[in-house]
Amino acid sequence: METNVLITQIAYLLSAVLFILGLKRLSHPDTARRGNQLAAFGMLLAIVATLYGEHILTWQWIVSGVIIGSVLGGLMARLVKMTAMPQMVGLFNGFGGLASGLVAAAEYFRYTQGVAGTNVIPLDQSISIMAGTLIGAVTFSGSMIAFGKLQGIVTEKSVRYPLQKPINALIFAGILAIIVYLVAQTPALLDLAADTPLVLYLVLWAAALVLGILLVIPIGGADMPVVISLLNSYSGLAASAAGFVLQNNALIISGALVGASGLILTRIMCKAMNRSLTNVIFGTFGQPAGAVATGEQRTMADVNAVQADDVAMLMAYAKQVVIVPGYGLAVAQAQHKLAELCDQLEKRGVTVKYAIHPVAGRMPGHMNVLLAEANVPYTKLYEIEDINPDIANVDVALVVGANDVVNPAARDEPGSDLYGMPIIEVDRAKHCVVMKRSLNPGFAGIDNELFYLRNTMMLFGDAGDSIGRILEEVKQL
Repeated sequence: METNVLITQIAYLLSAVLFILGLKRLSHPDTARRGNQLAAFGMLLAIVATLYGEHILTWQWIVSGVIIGSVLGGLMARLVKMTAMPQMVGLFNGFGGLASGLVAAAEYFRYTQGVAGTNVIPLDQSISIMAGTLIGAVTFSGSMIAFGKLQGIVTEKSVRYPLQKPINALIFAGILAIIVYLVAQTPALLDLAADTPLVLYLVLWAAALVLGILLVIPIGGADMPVVISLLNSYSGLAASAAGFVLQNNALIISGALVGASGLILTRIMCKAMNRSLTNVIFGTFGQPAGAVATGEQRTMADVNAVQADDVAMLMAYAKQVVIVPGYGLAVAQAQHKLAELCDQLEKRGVTVKYAIHPVAGRMPGHMNVLLAEANVPYTKLYEIEDINPDIANVDVALVVGANDVVNPAARDEPGSDLYGMPIIEVDRAKHCVVMKRSLNPGFAGIDNELFYLRNTMMLFGDAGDSIGRILEEVKQL
């Protein structure tokens, strides 16, 4: 083995170790920053090793790409608001899938145009190219639709159309047929027009892009955290396929790690929603977002609306308070005020806990990231199974911008589209205070009976303003 090849492979091995160690450290907030640094250094090592071990024709393109990417990445990290973080994750997933698909396309053209010295594609290369093309294209178009839904460019509603599943199945079957044909044949063996394989390959790209759109467009806002997680897994699988195309061990390993961890996270999210993965991919969730729920129509006269001073008095003299954050907290950017309020309550001897639902927000871990930004200790964050058994002893449950994850219909109404989804059972607390702008339903489009219970108080308005007023009142008590 040549010296440069040996050095490259050793560097790839070290990179893989750093990826695994980084991923392990990402499993806990206290070590997540260090884990991210380890994984980033591992990727840098893999890039340097690749540049060293491969024959780079023009360094200008490489350096230009590194500079442009670094500048754009730095600007996005600094300028993108926390509320837009799910959209940015969706974009990253899409760009990762597109990059992998373009690598597969470049290799396909390299063979079919004779640049590789032969137009007969080896079987393993051909399979990897087609897999990378399919997964990369589906990931890109699906992620763009997910980004559009999160950004409000594309409707958040579940877009349904006649024969949805048969049409998707037909497109997928057609894609498989093209792949089998292109893998089984190469330009050197075809007794057809020379451009036939190229045309079919372009059709494959178009069909895969359409399939990605059709798979995501029917999915409503309630399933977005799961979709983001699943698309992240797809981007990893696409990268791994690109690694097989390029015969690059570092890319294969890193892609496989992303793909596997994304699938595991998706499985956890599905379990938290009492959903099957196939139901998320091929089904829809509840009513279209923003739809009016069926049944008795409720008005403001049916709720117990309160003011900030009422809530402040209730919380200041409580023994135990549980905070349930939701997407409304992110929209209001009120996490810092909320943390300050909780600090004031703890100074008065109140025990404060944060109940985190796995699918609260718009992406996996959204609430954890928000609270970490406000320096809320991880030890104060509790999962559903830790909070619910003792929820009846909680004096005040404060729901900040959450909706579907606290809807009793998921527990009590078998006919509800939410039924079976584990919830944080704030309705069993002695008092429940819900902060919302209005009585509008959540992403699932289902009315929330919690708002109308006798032990529930509604504090309407922007979460940031409401928490600020409560904070000032608590300080004066």
